[in-house]
Amino acid sequence: MIVQEQEAIDKAVEAITGDMGALWITLAAILVFFMQAGFTLLEIGFTRSKNTGNIIMKNVMDLAVGSVMFWALGYGIMYGSDLVGGGFFRSSPSDQGYFFFSADDWYNLFFQTVFCATAATIVSGAIAGRTKFSTYLIFSAILTTIIYPISGSWYWPFDDDAWLNTAGFVDFAGSSVVHAVGGAAALVAAILVGPRIGKYVDGKAQAIPGHNMAFGALGVFILWLGWFGFNGGSQLAWGGDDTIAATSVIINTNLAAAIGAIAALFFTWARYGKADISMTLNGALAGLVGITAGCGAVNAWGALAIGLVCGIIVVVSIEFIDKKLKIDDPVGAISVHGVCGFIGTVLIGLFALDGGLLYGGGAKLLWVQTYGSLSYILWAALASFIVLFILKKTIGLRVSEKEEVEGLDLHEHGVEAYPEHISQDK
Repeated sequence: MIVQEQEAIDKAVEAITGDMGALWITLAAILVFFMQAGFTLLEIGFTRSKNTGNIIMKNVMDLAVGSVMFWALGYGIMYGSDLVGGGFFRSSPSDQGYFFFSADDWYNLFFQTVFCATAATIVSGAIAGRTKFSTYLIFSAILTTIIYPISGSWYWPFDDDAWLNTAGFVDFAGSSVVHAVGGAAALVAAILVGPRIGKYVDGKAQAIPGHNMAFGALGVFILWLGWFGFNGGSQLAWGGDDTIAATSVIINTNLAAAIGAIAALFFTWARYGKADISMTLNGALAGLVGITAGCGAVNAWGALAIGLVCGIIVVVSIEFIDKKLKIDDPVGAISVHGVCGFIGTVLIGLFALDGGLLYGGGAKLLWVQTYGSLSYILWAALASFIVLFILKKTIGLRVSEKEEVEGLDLHEHGVEAYPEHISQDK
């Protein structure tokens, strides 16, 4: 009798723990969903007002198109049980098909959907102000349906069929799986689309200031908040040890963002003689991106170290890409997400409590982290190049000079976002 009662209690506790985990994942997904608003405000603030409506439309469609396509096909490619091409991607079981109808797993679908939309949105900022809306929609659909789900299947199913998981690769919440993939796609897109008119004069980079730094700052605060769901929710459970682990992840996330902002602030202050606002904001984002892979594998000191490195690297990277490579990225998306996604992933090889070089683990994890992250970057870059090159040769990537000068809001959407247009943008 006592044994039966204990079994009943254990079963009830297990059910409650499972429900708490599902609730935590759902709430975390809502926070990540809200990050789309942060990306929108950041991109609007860092660019010119005449393209505000276009930016809004791109970010809304990233979420809308991504939600439908990831539900229909992407989730099956990423998490299906049947391997295709020797494990290159997956397929949903034949009895279920690709269209996802699994009531006991809706919360996981929602959580993964908003991650997928984030990867697509990263590209938007890097090609703002000169890209055809129709072309962008097609690319966003392909990224969320095929490019991101295929590379995601290499690690996140967390089973022996995921080759990077088997190799010992660590990417807790997606510095490489999400951010480096989006950053690599953004790099290719920015190169193929080309710089904005007036960005480079006689081979020298010209500053094209954003029109509303308040929007940019609010966007960063929203992203910072949403990242607690992005990283904390990736614990995928709540209760007991999982509660401690999830809250530790949140603390590491906050510390990395804070020190990233501080590092960018003082680095630019010393470099330019001024406390640069946009670089400081990007420093916070760099810390967030950098710690995303290792937030569950390092302690607070490791989080501070990763955030510090990324806060400095992002400034150097933005300058190098802008001035030396002459690639026009209005919001710094390539550096924040691509470069810092890679750096943050690799630094786990140094700072991981289990297997890190500085904790007696040797260089094995450092090597795995390096080639694992490079695999994501190379895949995203190659796949994006093929898609965008075809689009460029068929329907085109870029709007006309007249449309770019007068603004995408007017020509792509037939309306201006502000009743009285800000004159300096003309």
